[in-house]
Amino acid sequence: MKQVQIISALIGLLLFACSNQRLTQANVDQVTEGMSKKQVESILGPPTNVDTKDFLLLKRTTYAYHQSNGSVTVLFKDDKVVAKSNTLQK
Repeated sequence: MKQVQIISALIGLLLFACSNQRLTQANVDQVTEGMSKKQVESILGPPTNVDTKDFLLLKRTTYAYHQSNGSVTVLFKDDKVVAKSNTLQK
């Protein structure tokens, strides 16, 4: 099981390294409230980190994207975007 996590992390890092600075303010601006995870990934690519919490009646997922010019966080509730923030440098 631990090997699967390590391999997944390495694949994520490889994809991240190949993304070639995909995070831009213009791309982040395209992400809007109500979008699905698939729509967000089509704009920003696969997230660097995913944190999912299942509550009794609510599922909350946080996508985090990191690269050299900053980071982006997208919050989903019930698999729809409800908030985003970023620290991208211009």
